[in-house]
Amino acid sequence: MEPRWTHVASSILDAVAYDPTGRCLLLRFRTGAIFEYGNVPSVVYEELLAAPSKGRYFSEYVRPDYPYRRVRAAEGAPAVAR
Repeated sequence: MEPRWTHVASSILDAVAYDPTGRCLLLRFRTGAIFEYGNVPSVVYEELLAAPSKGRYFSEYVRPDYPYRRVRAAEGAPAVAR
């Protein structure tokens, strides 16, 4: 199932999506990169949407506290050999 993206006004984030069943927060950055943050309570998603500065909220309350994985690299990023 495709995520339901919500576009946000931010200098670093383009859109956010949340899966309450899996407690996954998806963040799409202005670079085109997409990261999935796991085990995120719905209140964090709601607070992110309500925050006056989405980037600051992300930097202070999401990035340091939740495990993540890159879903898609930034546009124009070099390919990584595996």
